[in-house]
Amino acid sequence: MSIVHVIVATGEWGGDQLRYRRHRLAEFLLEQEDTKEVVWLCPTPSHSNESISLLPNGIKQWTIQDLLPQKSFRFGRYLDSFHKAKLEPFLNYLKKGSHSERVQLWYTFPGFPILADLFPFDKVIYDCSDLWGAPISGRHSIVSSVRQRIIESAENRVIDRADTIFCTSEYLRKRISQKAGTEKNIFTFENGVEFSRFAENDIEMESVLPSEFDGKVLGFIGGIKPKLDFKLIQQVAQQRHDWLFLFVGPDGTNGDLDFQQLLKEKNVIWTGSVAPQDVPKYMNLIDIGIMPYKPSQYNNAVFPLKLFEFLAAGKPVVGVHLPSTIEYAEGMVYEHLDTNQPDIFIDSCEYFLSGIDDPMQIDRRKQIAQEKNWGSIFEEMLMLVR
Repeated sequence: MSIVHVIVATGEWGGDQLRYRRHRLAEFLLEQEDTKEVVWLCPTPSHSNESISLLPNGIKQWTIQDLLPQKSFRFGRYLDSFHKAKLEPFLNYLKKGSHSERVQLWYTFPGFPILADLFPFDKVIYDCSDLWGAPISGRHSIVSSVRQRIIESAENRVIDRADTIFCTSEYLRKRISQKAGTEKNIFTFENGVEFSRFAENDIEMESVLPSEFDGKVLGFIGGIKPKLDFKLIQQVAQQRHDWLFLFVGPDGTNGDLDFQQLLKEKNVIWTGSVAPQDVPKYMNLIDIGIMPYKPSQYNNAVFPLKLFEFLAAGKPVVGVHLPSTIEYAEGMVYEHLDTNQPDIFIDSCEYFLSGIDDPMQIDRRKQIAQEKNWGSIFEEMLMLVR
């Protein structure tokens, strides 16, 4: 019996030129022998006459238009009255399918919670990768409190309907188990890596670093968001002019002043968005991977996508305020810090630089990453669903 996989995603495929866990999951499901099709169901702030389109990778994308394009109206993604009627054409599309098909619903965020009740899905799965209700900046306000209540109410409904729940960190698993009142069918599967893309690529991106620079490069690759501690990196950059700090990824800070101030430092470079296929080339410019996060409830739940990508490329990593990663702390591999003191951050980086090119340590980093290949992770998840 063939399967139609419906993935509830946060936005249109490739909308910010980043590849998240949900993108890799969708492509993995499409490759399975019993898959008939994968439908990427997502909200969009833009108006379009066509709800459905076929992506170049063979995945079908179905968009549900937000109430209004402004970001402040995205709360409607979690409230039935704002999207129930808009889901009708999609439901009709599913109902036209063959009776020999099974349809599985994968929530990758708690949007459109009513969908699970509007169609007889064979399975409902929740793949939770974030503390969705918590403010990403760590700053609380009346607006953020209202938003948090709305999102948590929607998530509670998804949890109640889910047959199987996957979480990217133990923090999330314990939190969801407490909400569900059980630990049954709730599992932790951390983020992984497309190992061969990073381990077997030694090409460097050209014309990024200053031609006269011959020092060490500390780099962050991914979405530039308010969860990052820009003040910490600015303090370090001011103390170590012989180091260059490379930020690669789209600006999702909404004009964060700390990020703007950081960019004024002469030894800080920001590339903006880059093509996902070019990420390994930027990774090869870096000597040490950095993941400088702020202390916050949101970051307590985060398991960063880049940890195993840095390691697969043979790079050591310094992480800040990422408790989900503590178990991977290992000499010359990964240093976890629970403080934003610049002197301690500098000491950790200097420690790595003392043995940065040791072949045995490079092999060790790659060995750890190889055990976290996305294909193996998704195979285990799919076995639990089946």
